[in-house]
Amino acid sequence: MRKWIFGVIAAVSLTACGVAYVSPQVSATDGKVRVVPLSADSVLVANRDTYTPKQIPNAFFQNAGSAGALRSAGAAPPPSLSEQQRPATLAARIPPPVNPGPYRIGVGDVVLLATKSAGTTVEELSGLLAAQNSRQGYTVQDDGAIAVPDVGRINLEGLTLEEAEAQLFQSLVENRIDPTFSLEIAEFNSQRVSLGGAVATPIVVPITLTPLRLDEALTRAGGIATADVDFASIRIYRDGTLYQIPLTQYLSEPELQKTRLAAGDSVFVDTAFELEKARAYFEEQITLSQFRQQGRSLALAQLNTEIELRRAALTETRVNFQDRITLDAVDRDYVYLTGEVTQPGRFAMPFGQQTTLADALYSDGGFSSETGNPAQIYVLRSAEADFGAVTAWHLDARNVTNLLLATRMNLLPNDIIFIAEQPITRWNRVVQQLVPSLITSGVGIASR
Repeated sequence: MRKWIFGVIAAVSLTACGVAYVSPQVSATDGKVRVVPLSADSVLVANRDTYTPKQIPNAFFQNAGSAGALRSAGAAPPPSLSEQQRPATLAARIPPPVNPGPYRIGVGDVVLLATKSAGTTVEELSGLLAAQNSRQGYTVQDDGAIAVPDVGRINLEGLTLEEAEAQLFQSLVENRIDPTFSLEIAEFNSQRVSLGGAVATPIVVPITLTPLRLDEALTRAGGIATADVDFASIRIYRDGTLYQIPLTQYLSEPELQKTRLAAGDSVFVDTAFELEKARAYFEEQITLSQFRQQGRSLALAQLNTEIELRRAALTETRVNFQDRITLDAVDRDYVYLTGEVTQPGRFAMPFGQQTTLADALYSDGGFSSETGNPAQIYVLRSAEADFGAVTAWHLDARNVTNLLLATRMNLLPNDIIFIAEQPITRWNRVVQQLVPSLITSGVGIASR
């Protein structure tokens, strides 16, 4: 019995000497560890080390966009009046003067290219026959170019006759062909004005090198065919705007008869204020407006499809990134938790923002209030200048107000947060380790 009691006393003595149980602690005795109490001033020193948090992919900051600008549907014709009464007078809305400048070649025009004849002297003396044999017409195709043999495609759309001659001259010189030629427009098909209503013959009049005047266009349509001069009007539809010239005013003012027309104008001679005879023409304009609206709807559907595709791509990128995080396949920064914490391990530093000591202490694996010693909370940080040197930032949280310091101290990657155990925790662990050994020793002594 005395031997057993002696064994208990010896075990307790070994515990007091730290032989039976070794408790981890922060020691500054070797000169490599510097313990710095956390205070308002020391937190500023600890935060001097800069750290740029890792960023999440740009897909998390982007959105799928919006529909953006749609194609214009154009201006719709003004509504026609439903009343059957004729007004005493017709309002005059004179079109503004236009000056489109020199004629510019367009799609559908036919240009005539006359080159120098390569015949004999006798053939050249025949003059007209030789010139006719060397004249060739070319149609400006839908891409704005003409195809000249041995030269290739030459773009003439939008050029004046002078600019087209310069373009042809340059192309002939580049292909080492005699640049002696003449150019003229044989057929004008790209710019036209339509006439209808109370005229002898509805017609489409092309615009040529000379300006097209209103009286000339009406003459080509066979003239105005109406006996109701007082209530007749000439309506010009241009660029979504309807202009009106009363026929009596047109006949009395010569300057109105010389109104210059522009490409795309629609001239309609109306004999009734209700526009009954012009209804078919404006129904066509409305139909064209509906076509433009359908184009807008199609463009909107296409843009919405593009937005859905972009949204699906962004969603896939985000899901893939989250899956990589789950598989630990993303390069991240960590802070390590050890000592009296709920779950020893590593704490992943968040993306795009600084991490504080409080974030780690109150995470899922942070401070254990049952076994941890609030007076012994340390942040261990290695010094880059001296290998092996460690700064232990000490937080004494027995005064709960000191926890405010934890919300201000920024953590750096590879910091280690260590929390020492409470004295009672150390004693309980000693007892838990010694009691089985004492019981075994006592049984052995008693059996002797």
